[in-house]
Amino acid sequence: MYVGNLSFDASFEDIKSLFEAHGGVEDVFIVKDRESGRPRGFAFVTMETKEGMDTAIEALNGEEFLGRPLVINEARPREERSGGGGGGRNFGGDRRGGGGGRNFGGDRRGGGGGRGDRRGGGDRDFGGGEY
Repeated sequence: MYVGNLSFDASFEDIKSLFEAHGGVEDVFIVKDRESGRPRGFAFVTMETKEGMDTAIEALNGEEFLGRPLVINEARPREERSGGGGGGRNFGGDRRGGGGGRNFGGDRRGGGGGRGDRRGGGDRDFGGGEY
């Protein structure tokens, strides 16, 4: 189950003991920032039974823990993220081709074939149209 709005000071043992009052705890995973290694303020707790999970959600959702009201619900599968695309970002203006790179406004005619085509265009263009 997802456990959100956790105090950054909450430890594995703190979270495990909180949930053990509602059933057997199989696992506690505190999500941490990849770069700093600090907790991100949420965790996933796996209970031994569905009944234990339901009881814990009912009892603890909205309850204060280490100074913060918890947000607890059944975890959903992670949504698929689309992979990196080609082409770049466009922020206004005409989108007729333009090749790779980022466009920030104006008319981008010429170059390659637009999104996904990295053969033409080349440089990033931060201008506002043709002069």
